[in-house]
Amino acid sequence: MSKMKLKCREANHICDKAQYKEANLWEKIVLNIHLIYCRACRKYSSKNGKLTKLMKNPKVETMEASAKEQLNAAFQKELANHK
Repeated sequence: MSKMKLKCREANHICDKAQYKEANLWEKIVLNIHLIYCRACRKYSSKNGKLTKLMKNPKVETMEASAKEQLNAAFQKELANHK
């Protein structure tokens, strides 16, 4: 039974491993048992899952080069005014 008890730090490490498909079956089982009774680790695991999902499909839109140049020029101007 002691092999099935995890500290939160260990659970978070296994959660990270599972995120990258590096956790073995036993680690996943023990993690899921830990998640049943640990609210903090459930929250960590949930946020980890959301982060993984966002990284796989980021839907990032970038600014056009001219808009970046205008923003940089405005920033440099403001920076010069505050010296």
